[in-house]
Amino acid sequence: MSNPLVQLTVLGQSPWYDFITRDLIRSGELARLVREEGLRGMTSNPTIFEKAISGSSDYDDEIKALAGKKPAEIVEALMIADVQAACDVFRPVYDAARNGDGTTSIEVAPTLAHDTAGTIAEAERLWERVARPNVMIKVPATAAGLPAITHLTARGINVNITLLFSVARYREVIDAFSDGLMARIAKGLPIDGIHSVASFFVSRVDGKTDKALEGAGKKGKPLLHKIAIANALDAYGVFEESLETDRWKTLAKHGAHVQRPLWASTSTKDPSLPDTYYIEALIAAETVNTIPPATWTAYADHGKPEVRITAETIEAARADLAAYAKLNVSSLDTITRELEDEGVEKFAESWSELLGAVAKQVEKQAANG
Repeated sequence: MSNPLVQLTVLGQSPWYDFITRDLIRSGELARLVREEGLRGMTSNPTIFEKAISGSSDYDDEIKALAGKKPAEIVEALMIADVQAACDVFRPVYDAARNGDGTTSIEVAPTLAHDTAGTIAEAERLWERVARPNVMIKVPATAAGLPAITHLTARGINVNITLLFSVARYREVIDAFSDGLMARIAKGLPIDGIHSVASFFVSRVDGKTDKALEGAGKKGKPLLHKIAIANALDAYGVFEESLETDRWKTLAKHGAHVQRPLWASTSTKDPSLPDTYYIEALIAAETVNTIPPATWTAYADHGKPEVRITAETIEAARADLAAYAKLNVSSLDTITRELEDEGVEKFAESWSELLGAVAKQVEKQAANG
């Protein structure tokens, strides 16, 4: 039987890896995953890099060579080196796919999440420094991130919009991306080489809505573990609707590629749920699922790929969301705002910890001569 991860690509969904380390690339394991298990792309974030750099000696020599630079400059150099190497492994996938697969994502510093000008400047610098057509620059879906998405898209930069929780904000992200493409058309510039994904975070939503539902007693029980998936299905419905607009049809005539929904945070946090719970529910064409290593292994072992986002499941999801709203528990709007704030804060903490770890490593190496 074919690997279930490979079968996902047959169904139109691209499995990406939510993980990066230098050893993964240098050992040949990344190339093996591409070759044998259908891996189509890779994402990274400050938390992933913090674990990779702080938890390994693979970076010691380069840190030593960069010891005269500031910790932030050292960290950026380490991240760029890994992303460039990953992009090179994925380049054949990118060239063949022409849909945004074969890319590796690198994130602007999370401390810039509420700074439009700072986000634009850093994203442009990262794009130039990585210098690979198959890199995506991750920009958070904050209010300040929206104009940055438009600006960067207009510059021809591939953007991965991250920390997206709210369907209302997702509509704004679609508009921001489209605005950037329209700006290029207005200048007579091509848009057929630009790729983007909108990264919708899933399981974290259940982490909060399940607590609210438990407080609603028996009335809330039928909706337990369902709101995160319902929220994602609602977003997919919005995605499909956006492709029917006159604006998108105009962009498509100029060669625009769709900004695919990407499902992030799809590992199962609740031990009472199957370890492939969020993967199975969110299979559909023109989507990406960025999967952490443990969930990747689990799905390869016992995944059951089948398209499960349909007109019927979207309708049922929207009914679940309406039923949740009627319970008068913590609103989904409130929860998604909290999750955005917490996501920015968590990545900022990982960034700070990473800078501190690198600074200590420099000091240690200096003390040891």
